[in-house]
Amino acid sequence: MRVGGLVPLSTTDYPEHLSAVVFCQGCPWRCAYCHNPHLLPRRGRTEIPWTDVVAFLERRRGLLDAVVFSGGEPTLQPALPDAVRAVKAMGFKTGLHTAGIHPERLAAVLPLVDWVGMDIKTEFHRYRSVTGVPGSGERARRSMELVLESGVPYEFRTTVHPALLSFEILDRVADTLAATRHDTHAVWRLGGTG
Repeated sequence: MRVGGLVPLSTTDYPEHLSAVVFCQGCPWRCAYCHNPHLLPRRGRTEIPWTDVVAFLERRRGLLDAVVFSGGEPTLQPALPDAVRAVKAMGFKTGLHTAGIHPERLAAVLPLVDWVGMDIKTEFHRYRSVTGVPGSGERARRSMELVLESGVPYEFRTTVHPALLSFEILDRVADTLAATRHDTHAVWRLGGTG
């Protein structure tokens, strides 16, 4: 695991649970409003050894409820499934923050996690305008479908950036997300940027 950061305690990254957040290094998308630009390169200037993360979590058994894998994009990490299994074996619930960049890798890790927070950037046919990557909308759409099919509790969320997401587009995204809410485990949330 390439870990670019670790938040020892969060009350907001896994709903209704105290969690630690493991920030995975690397993301192939270049969203203009990214709040973790230091995590974009596949190799970080400073990385935390996975053994140090495990040692930290060992000391937090009984104090934390969950561990969330965030990023960057966690599904870039080939070691993610093994890391999730290790955390679950320690007795923690596991959460995943993803943008849905790699549907096939997401499909492999979904059976292992207890909750997913997925970013929906804009309407799927407009994704390139946010991510800078052709075909990113289709990958995100497939990932959203996988999350819905998985039965794992989830939250879809959108970052509101006035230069990239008009109110009209935002309304359509909100309608799309609201239409996915077919069970009691679904939540969607909007976040803003200055």
